[in-house]
Amino acid sequence: MNYEIVLKRVYSAFEDDEGARVLVDRLWPRGKERASLALTEWYRDAAPSSSLRRDYHQDKISEASFQTRYRLELKESDEALLPLMRYARQGKLTLLTASRQLDHSHLPILREAVLDALDIEDRADQELTSSPCYLNSTSQDSE
Repeated sequence: MNYEIVLKRVYSAFEDDEGARVLVDRLWPRGKERASLALTEWYRDAAPSSSLRRDYHQDKISEASFQTRYRLELKESDEALLPLMRYARQGKLTLLTASRQLDHSHLPILREAVLDALDIEDRADQELTSSPCYLNSTSQDSE
């Protein structure tokens, strides 16, 4: 299946066709009131950890190191992607962040992780499964 996951700054104007709007940051965006954002959800669990975000913003680690460590954080937290996968299955998903440069934020990595997880789940759903009766007769025949 094809899923539409869009990345956007939380400070950009709201558009009606954005589907589920999910803010994926640990910190609330400065100067923004919740009602003005038309959020579906503020979901912190898929955002980079506070220590990783801090190290990256203070230039203690490179962008490549940030990306590697963030991918590892997502991989270690299996269930962090589930709510985002549900939104993507329902229609368009807009991931929001307060970061100034979307291309250098965590959102492209998060989108990739969500799409990969959806692809894996979709492929698993398409695999043929044998009925229990067939499996039992096959295992008995080989004995």
